[in-house]
Amino acid sequence: MSGELTGRVAIITGGGRGIGKAIALGLAADGADVVVNYRRDAEAAAETVAGIEALGRQAIAVAASIDDFDACTALVDAAVAHFGYVDILVNNGGIASQGRAVADTDPAEMARVVHTHAFGAWNMSKLVLPTMRTRPRGDIVMISSVATISNGANGAPYNMGKAALEALALTLAKEERPNGIHVNIVAPGLVETDMGRRLARAVAGVQDMRALDTIMPFGRVCQPEDVADVVRFFCSERAGYLTGEKLNVWGGGQDWRNAGNAEH
Repeated sequence: MSGELTGRVAIITGGGRGIGKAIALGLAADGADVVVNYRRDAEAAAETVAGIEALGRQAIAVAASIDDFDACTALVDAAVAHFGYVDILVNNGGIASQGRAVADTDPAEMARVVHTHAFGAWNMSKLVLPTMRTRPRGDIVMISSVATISNGANGAPYNMGKAALEALALTLAKEERPNGIHVNIVAPGLVETDMGRRLARAVAGVQDMRALDTIMPFGRVCQPEDVADVVRFFCSERAGYLTGEKLNVWGGGQDWRNAGNAEH
């Protein structure tokens, strides 16, 4: 635990589980107090809050669907009312698409996925800026995906949502640099989370993600903490001269989609 984020307050969207939980705990370990946003899983969010408090930091859990501007307003208002300000925002909340070709995708799914990733990040970024601009330093970190590199077939809603999120980040970095706000992108590959497990089952028929260890970079599947460590770096003084940057967290490249029955 470094303590270098002591006195700073972070909102993590989708912070109750998976990558969001690892980020919340990582920033708390560095001294930040944390607002854990969740959509449905109140129990998981409460467990993350307890983990943060065990590290000696303060935390609250706030339910909000990030694709709803009014809900996001209530979330940011709750954070400011409790802590006084917000100077770190991690736009992590997201959902998967159904893996269908464009011709077969329901327009409602398209709207839902893009709204969550693109509009959700826009909502939260817009709403935190007034309080963040009052702070000595602000950090907004967008959790994207290496899907924006390959733009693979059967994933248009997700690919488009993440591409829009990255466009937002790069635009916002230029707009807010005069206000001392850093905006950066972290783009994971396949990570061992609930969403990652579902993806591995659907695409490669892999039931146990650890069966992929032998074909993954450095002999293991990427963990949520690997992603969290990059977020922690971006929010630290070591990244004090960085904004508008993107780091891919996939070990230099992952080739797992044709793994088939790798666990056998």
